[in-house]
Amino acid sequence: MKKTLPYMLVAAALSTAAASAHAEKWDMPLAYPANNFHTENAVDFAACVKEKTGGKLDIVTHPNGSLFAGNDIKRAVQTGQAAIGERVTSAHENENAIYGVEAIPFVATSFEASDKLWKTALPQMKKVLDSQNLVYIYSVPWPASGFYTKKEINTVDDLKGIKFRAYNAATARIAELAGMIPMQIEAAELSQALATGVVDSIMTSSTTGVDSKVWEQGISHFYNVQAWLPRNTVFVNKRAWNALDDATREAVTVCGDKTYNDGLAKVKTLSEQYLKTLTDNGVAVSAPSPELEAGLAKLGETMTAEWLQKSGADGQAIIDAYKAQ
Repeated sequence: MKKTLPYMLVAAALSTAAASAHAEKWDMPLAYPANNFHTENAVDFAACVKEKTGGKLDIVTHPNGSLFAGNDIKRAVQTGQAAIGERVTSAHENENAIYGVEAIPFVATSFEASDKLWKTALPQMKKVLDSQNLVYIYSVPWPASGFYTKKEINTVDDLKGIKFRAYNAATARIAELAGMIPMQIEAAELSQALATGVVDSIMTSSTTGVDSKVWEQGISHFYNVQAWLPRNTVFVNKRAWNALDDATREAVTVCGDKTYNDGLAKVKTLSEQYLKTLTDNGVAVSAPSPELEAGLAKLGETMTAEWLQKSGADGQAIIDAYKAQ
């Protein structure tokens, strides 16, 4: 037994070394702070993958744009600088109109409608991602977008001349149609941009308002217009994906599906909490006036027609199938 023990220890050490040698580490850049629910979803996803693969795949999250800035994440994953990443899908509508499907104003304005639209669009979305060297993993929506302003707004005309944060093609187009001045600002830079007057208004979720503590930056009003529910999508570099064995890919897929469902349940719960936090900190939360709502609806009609023109037959097929459900 004394002679056998050293051999057993050596064998165990070699086995551990072999397992370690085959372990894969993926860095995952994220644009949002560590306490943002999308980042928390990504952390849960990474933990799930590590558990289900027995440590064979270790995904390390890098929040708040610390590895790549938000607008650089998708490109970094496409080119293999990062194996996996998360991005606001509609921020890349200028590359392909399908990326902007969830940001068509007033088409899907509830969690249920957003989920239905996304699932309808997903087969086409996967094709677009695949054409750009990316593999879809999961997607989770934000709460519905509303207007944050530093003054009272009653009509679309009241928006003219306001410096407005644009983070995707849809918000940039809204700014143009309403006579606002669009400014491209990433989430990690938003608090400073508001505090220094680079922007005076934003159209985003209650989540981002709370994350950025907009009440400390002069924001006084939140108009819950429920324009759309933007989504964050997680994708993997295709070469990195193909390098995984079948069991590991299956584990990532299972964890992605779990995060999709858990993330949706979580954001539904958090949505009302975020609105209460805004109110508790002095932000006036209200529905838009009938005049503002009507004016925004007209902008939405224009933008829907424009999106359908850009997306062609693929976009029309998605909207037709969605409306038929």
